[in-house]
Amino acid sequence: MANTSSRTLRLLSLLQTHRFWSGPELAGRLEVSERTLRRDVERLRELGYPVDSSRGTEGGYQLGAGATMPPLTVEEDEAIAMVVALGGAAQLTAGPLADASVSALSKVVQVLPPRLRRRAEALRAVTDDSPFAQAPTVTADVLATIAQATRDTERVRFTYQARGGVSAGEQVRRHVEPHRLVTVGRRWYLLAYDLDRQDWRSFRLDRLSEPSGTRARFRPREVPGGDAAAYVRKGLSRNEIGSSLRALVQAPKEEVEERIAHWATVTAVDAHTCRVEMDGRQPRWAAFGLGVLEAPFTIEEAPPEVLHLLGRWAGRFSAAADPR
Repeated sequence: MANTSSRTLRLLSLLQTHRFWSGPELAGRLEVSERTLRRDVERLRELGYPVDSSRGTEGGYQLGAGATMPPLTVEEDEAIAMVVALGGAAQLTAGPLADASVSALSKVVQVLPPRLRRRAEALRAVTDDSPFAQAPTVTADVLATIAQATRDTERVRFTYQARGGVSAGEQVRRHVEPHRLVTVGRRWYLLAYDLDRQDWRSFRLDRLSEPSGTRARFRPREVPGGDAAAYVRKGLSRNEIGSSLRALVQAPKEEVEERIAHWATVTAVDAHTCRVEMDGRQPRWAAFGLGVLEAPFTIEEAPPEVLHLLGRWAGRFSAAADPR
């Protein structure tokens, strides 16, 4: 059992996640009796931390809204980088490490200065993550401004560099209702309703500049199909998405989704077989994704780089298992 001082700090750390803890659950995490827990809670109150408690079968503890911690001194781009990195870690992992990433993310956001905290929370609230995303090539200011406008349902104007057609490369002003931020591969996209064209559009954030809120609120529209990330991916060209990998897996869809759903699209073929599709642009990640399936699979389509890497890995693993 931890000593009193370290246990009190541990209790404060748990309460700072701002979730409600039942008495037995919190005592179990601290490995103490509920009576000792009550004494530790009183000690926190004596130190000035408002801990709310409730009695009865549904009773428990929660850190009050008035609790504060010293602000974390970071620049805006550093704050956004921490939110992106910790959010990515939570998506990439599972179990205790994912829980720890979410906990760390909550604590980092909590101790940011108020203005940066609002921007960081906005980014968390409106982003659909792709777990194999590399560092996006977009400035923190653009990312934070768009995220905050999206969260606040505020119409926004920005300058955008056209991708193709007769206006390729042209800088144009756009006026949109921002709906969701989505990462695909190494890029960030904004899914928004374009007010000038009266239709849904996806905008690459690395081509977007000078974003500014208009202070005009809007009522969110329903995304076609109901899935922002799927809508964005469907509208991208093959060059933007990158080479794809498709494999037939000899395992039920539900089992495969438990292992790889964050990394790929899983479609049932029958009760015992499913098809996995993922971005094959990063061979190591694609090979790792197939490796964690723990089921026989057949490659239906894959970039040559992925096939070459799978062959190299197979040789190394075979030699390690049978070193004769």
